[in-house]
Amino acid sequence: MIVERTGTQIVIKVSPKVDTFGFQRIMDYLEYLEITSKSKATQEDADKLADELNENWWLNNRNKFIK
Repeated sequence: MIVERTGTQIVIKVSPKVDTFGFQRIMDYLEYLEITSKSKATQEDADKLADELNENWWLNNRNKFIK
């Protein structure tokens, strides 16, 4: 593996033998870190949002599971 810094970017070169699924998961995590790096949201904010989304999802989909 080769890691190079070129101006404002970091270039990572890996062998084609690397598992692409696992590598994509790593890249997705790095993208998440980049996107959230400037966020002022707290874990409590994220938990509240997740609870709200789950509640709304259940209200819209419960008839598919309970007859």
